[in-house]
Amino acid sequence: MPSVWVARSSPAPEVLLYCDDNSVLGAPFYVMEPIHGIILRSQLPTGLELSPETARQLSESLIDNLVTLHHVDYTTAGLADLGKPQGYLERQVRGWIDRYYGSKTHDYTEVDKLTSWLQQHMPSTSAVSLIHNDYKYDNVVLDAEHITRIIGVLDWEMCTIGDSLADLGTTLAYWVDATDPAELQQKTWGPTAIPGSFRRSEVVECYARKTGSDVSKVSYYLTFARFKLAVIVQQIYFRYHQGITKDERFASMPGTVHALLKSALYCAQTGRM
Repeated sequence: MPSVWVARSSPAPEVLLYCDDNSVLGAPFYVMEPIHGIILRSQLPTGLELSPETARQLSESLIDNLVTLHHVDYTTAGLADLGKPQGYLERQVRGWIDRYYGSKTHDYTEVDKLTSWLQQHMPSTSAVSLIHNDYKYDNVVLDAEHITRIIGVLDWEMCTIGDSLADLGTTLAYWVDATDPAELQQKTWGPTAIPGSFRRSEVVECYARKTGSDVSKVSYYLTFARFKLAVIVQQIYFRYHQGITKDERFASMPGTVHALLKSALYCAQTGRM
């Protein structure tokens, strides 16, 4: 969990209490301040409508906030030991490949091609920053009175110091365009496909313009992020496949895994987002 200093630099909830006494709840825990607002998921809340102009402003606000996070001086904030940026991308790629094979249930022809490509085409890291690692619409809280203003960012448990473009890639993997194949449209993580919303290419353009970053290798980061997302879904399905969980909603997850793997391989082979 980031320090209170980061909470003042970006809209992270302030940690009010940390307790490492296992006798209280059986594990260490923390209590954070409540943030009251709106969280957007796959469907807009009842009664909320976003005009194309508002949707575009909201897209830009989301990226502006990511840029703000990436500009945090993590050394001054006392967070330099939060992660090990040297070799970050290599460790991530290797780790997620291992996680896939550790939860494998199906033979997807895309996997061997993807894992080989990811290892052979790995770019050098050009920018290091504090990264969220799961930055998407349903992890931000919006002001109910001014819907394009972000007042909270949640789920910091995976934040670290690492490759900034890997963080952007994660956001892009969650970003479904209106022109995407139907199999990708079936699972969305926010109103990214509604009229007026940025397309993925515009997300990249906006981020590059505001950071000055070289985004020429962004297709690699999107490929990896889609693969990583496929592995996360695969790990959930693996628990169902093993009988560890009985929720029948998980039975259809192989379709989602395959769709993400296919879209990842398409991005790798064509360079298109």
